[in-house]
Amino acid sequence: MSEKNENKNVAAETYGEGIYDARTLGTPKMLILGLQHLFAMFGATVLVPIITGLSVSTTLLFAGLATLFMHLVTNGKIPVFLGSSFAFLGGYAAVKAAGVAMGYTEEVSLTYACIGVACAGLVYLVLALICKSVGSKKVMGFFPPVVTGPIIISIGLILAPSALNNCATNWPIALVAILVVIICNIWGKGMIKIVPILLGVIASYIVAAVTGNVDFTIVKEAAWIGFPVEWERTGLSALTGGADVSLLITAIVTIVPIAFATMMEHIGDISAISGTVGRNFIEDPGLHRTLIGDGIGTAIASLFGAPANTTYGENTGVLALTKVYDPRVIRFAAIYAVILSFCPKFAGIIEAMPAATIGGVSIILYGMISAIGIRNMVENKTDFQQSRNVIIAALIIGLAIGINFSEAGGVGFAIGSMNINLSGLAVASIVGIILNAVLPGRDKAFGENPDETLASSLGKY
Repeated sequence: MSEKNENKNVAAETYGEGIYDARTLGTPKMLILGLQHLFAMFGATVLVPIITGLSVSTTLLFAGLATLFMHLVTNGKIPVFLGSSFAFLGGYAAVKAAGVAMGYTEEVSLTYACIGVACAGLVYLVLALICKSVGSKKVMGFFPPVVTGPIIISIGLILAPSALNNCATNWPIALVAILVVIICNIWGKGMIKIVPILLGVIASYIVAAVTGNVDFTIVKEAAWIGFPVEWERTGLSALTGGADVSLLITAIVTIVPIAFATMMEHIGDISAISGTVGRNFIEDPGLHRTLIGDGIGTAIASLFGAPANTTYGENTGVLALTKVYDPRVIRFAAIYAVILSFCPKFAGIIEAMPAATIGGVSIILYGMISAIGIRNMVENKTDFQQSRNVIIAALIIGLAIGINFSEAGGVGFAIGSMNINLSGLAVASIVGIILNAVLPGRDKAFGENPDETLASSLGKY
């Protein structure tokens, strides 16, 4: 038997039917496969900064760096990519609104939101320590789908109006994006089915450009090479420039509860990758390691002005499609992202994207976020015959939506001289977690049936 076949057989025995050993691929194929993973994550990763107002260049830089850090922490064993998370969009919007109400610009308010996301990333480290000490089942039992599902549903519903407002700027352009996403997702084959959002954006963008609905001034004025981090747009600038304690606490309390949903998203994605590759990564290198990689990656990215990171299901789809599970291929994609981050002209092309294009893909994306919350509860067989589950879900959705769209837009209170404002999502998350802990008849412990864990995420479609 040839050495190549021996390598392939060893790989199949260890990682399922996929080809793991890079020696069976060669450098040229690995470079191409890395590009494929870059395209898979690209659409969703750049859409988050476009929606929130964060920097596209900074986002690409820290998506690549966070991925490389994750591979370092997990000893290079897991073929995972960390891209922008959509889970925190509601938090960014709430903090931005709170900051504007206090007299700050949207850009300054975003720096405070980034600090809140950084603190949410640090919560991952706490869970990692607890999981290492007592095991994940006991911890995650406090955050079952009856809590996280309605939170996810609320995030999508809260964001939906902004997508419609963007669509209203040019409905024909928005409809192009919507139709392409639907066609690619339903009838597409291979990579086309994996990157429908990216293709929807490209098609809508081209139509907008051809019809004269794109202003390319920012592209013309941008340099070819530049540093991707702008100090005044980072969370660190707010912390070192005499931070407003009231807005700082508001940002932290508003955003940190979202971490309870994204941590289960993380666990579900690691489980999905394990199933695809045929190896239990929750046991080896361990869930505590993956949580540390994701948490620190998110915290550092946020402090430097990038969105929160999350494990990307799109890249898991590429793994299943290609049957190539070598983590080094993912690392090539991360390096490509870092390289692109140093090209302001490329970022300018992304930032020049019409609002209608963003609205078209967002209206599908936000609806699917809510649908994922429903699927979360269905797949985990949440029992709504129990009154306690109905009450928990009802209060979470009612509070999140009701408070968000109320005249006040949040729940405000004072602690001494500080005025704190909690978003509807924050209040709903806290109430849901407390009710689940105190009401009798709590759902089965997390992980009793590993086939019923959350197998989808907020940052994917």
